[in-house]
Amino acid sequence: MIVTLTLSRYIARHFLLAVGSAWAALAALVAMFDFIELLRRSASKPDATFSLVVEIAALRVPFIMMQILPFAVLLGGLVCFWRLTRTSELIVARAAGVSAWEFLTVPTLCAAFLGVVATAALSPLSSAMLARAEALETAYLRTGGGPLALNGGQLWLRQSDRELNPKGVAIIHASSVALRGQQLTTGQVSVFRLDDADRLLSRIEAGSASLAMGYWTFGDARAVRPDQLPEPVQELRLTTDLTVGRVQDSFAKPDTLSVWVLPDFIALLERSGFSSVRHRLHFHALLALPLLAATMALVSAGFSMRPTRRGGVAKMIGGGVSVGFALFVISKVAEEFGQSGALPVPLAAWAPAAAGLMLAVALLLHTEDG
Repeated sequence: MIVTLTLSRYIARHFLLAVGSAWAALAALVAMFDFIELLRRSASKPDATFSLVVEIAALRVPFIMMQILPFAVLLGGLVCFWRLTRTSELIVARAAGVSAWEFLTVPTLCAAFLGVVATAALSPLSSAMLARAEALETAYLRTGGGPLALNGGQLWLRQSDRELNPKGVAIIHASSVALRGQQLTTGQVSVFRLDDADRLLSRIEAGSASLAMGYWTFGDARAVRPDQLPEPVQELRLTTDLTVGRVQDSFAKPDTLSVWVLPDFIALLERSGFSSVRHRLHFHALLALPLLAATMALVSAGFSMRPTRRGGVAKMIGGGVSVGFALFVISKVAEEFGQSGALPVPLAAWAPAAAGLMLAVALLLHTEDG
């Protein structure tokens, strides 16, 4: 037991060093290409200075690190276990009666711990810095309207409305939506206020509306109730738990939201009538990251724990990288199926990691017993 624990700690130290080196190298490489792409895009933008491009590229580094963590674990694990096999350390350990499952437990737990740290600590930092980078890109490098890409378009949303009914809802249809500072303004707007049985309680027709400070303000508004005469034209207010920032966030990338705020924000989106599929997929992908990292560690061990006398080092590395790329493709395909509704969101997010885990276990069973 003491020998196994000592060996596991030794392997874990080499594993963490190899993964950390691979993580840093991959992050630097991807960040360099990202910086070059930003420089290319800024060439035709006179307001985009070199220092601004450097700032945007630096703000995107934590996001890049989040994306490449599974590949860093895979490559670091391949290098670590291949070195230990080449020096015959793992061969001697297995000849002494130590099972591969025993000395791989601690490295696998280390990989899962890296995934937990990335999800719980690096993800909030990544989302905050990426949101800042997106804002700078929108202001200086893009020609579109930003996350709230509704200028001149229409907006449909639903929110809770407890003024007329404890479980009531209000459905708001606005046209000519525009963002001015911290205020959302619209042109012609219609509001349908319903009870919990979807019966119409009141309808508001207004010439304009604005969202700010926790309420909607409707100008030139006229309220109409069933079986009653229309009320005189006046200014009306409707309380809301929506803010301009939350409306913007609903159209922004889910990566710009912290994992700690995603559950409440998803609930708000669903209450307001927005689609929460992208945000739920991102949330479950973050939760599945520790399992995916542990899976990559086992995959790397399955490919690299073959005695070097058999040769085929390039084939071993190529096989491991190919499996990692295949898992990446599967995850993207599953994500598309999840966004289209063909697959449940939890299945779309967790299936690639589960498939990789089964492959890794099969490889290790073959290596250990074959």
